[in-house]
Amino acid sequence: MQGSPEEVTMRAEKSRPETHAPASSRRIEKLVRKFDRILGRSGDSLVSRFGEETAAVMRGEILDEYRRLIPDMPYIGGRRNMLSANLLGTAQPLAAHRVVARHGGSVDDTGEIIHCVTRAELERIPRVVRQMVGRYRFSRPKIRQFERAARRSQRRRYPDDWVFQGVDGDRATFDTGLDFTECGIVKYLHAQGADELAPFMCDLDYVVAEAVGYGLRRTKTLAWGCDRCDFRLSKNGVTSAPWPPAFVERTCGQPRP
Repeated sequence: MQGSPEEVTMRAEKSRPETHAPASSRRIEKLVRKFDRILGRSGDSLVSRFGEETAAVMRGEILDEYRRLIPDMPYIGGRRNMLSANLLGTAQPLAAHRVVARHGGSVDDTGEIIHCVTRAELERIPRVVRQMVGRYRFSRPKIRQFERAARRSQRRRYPDDWVFQGVDGDRATFDTGLDFTECGIVKYLHAQGADELAPFMCDLDYVVAEAVGYGLRRTKTLAWGCDRCDFRLSKNGVTSAPWPPAFVERTCGQPRP
């Protein structure tokens, strides 16, 4: 007897050989060049804080740090995992944070830099395209994709992966939601001794939601030591992503004193 579709899928995944291999030097340099272009387009963020001469030195150091981080990134399934790119992308802010700290900056400085860089990159995308991406997030195919990913995450096949489940919307306060009880970014930054950077990574969720045009409400995040990240998304909602962030999740859903 074959069993349910999920059981068949699970057996197939377990029997499938792993294809994880260290990133080739060619792949690493491609990623570094891409990051260099991003830094080049958003150079004002570094210059305004550290001055033009120091910022130029820091840019080279950030790329070197990023180059060192890439080969040791945790493996969570590669392209089969929709969140793999999110984890790899965390190495860029971490590289920036280490260099900023080396030059006497604070985690708030790093947070502001990655906030501004992310906003600038998103604004390069035509507004109509961003709006299409935002609407697609609430489409049935996209919701099903997240549902499948959530079920796979519950198997905890990769210790450095996310674990989450979907939450049905009530159609009054939100349309769809996700509860994350484990976060790959939080785990990675903790392993790298950079827990202080995690809340600023969470801030980027608001930057993205604002750019693509849906509402994001959240009262808890694992980055603040809460029991979960409770994403609540509204198709016709509006998100504001100011700097500095409000960090409403700091109290884990409890009233502020």
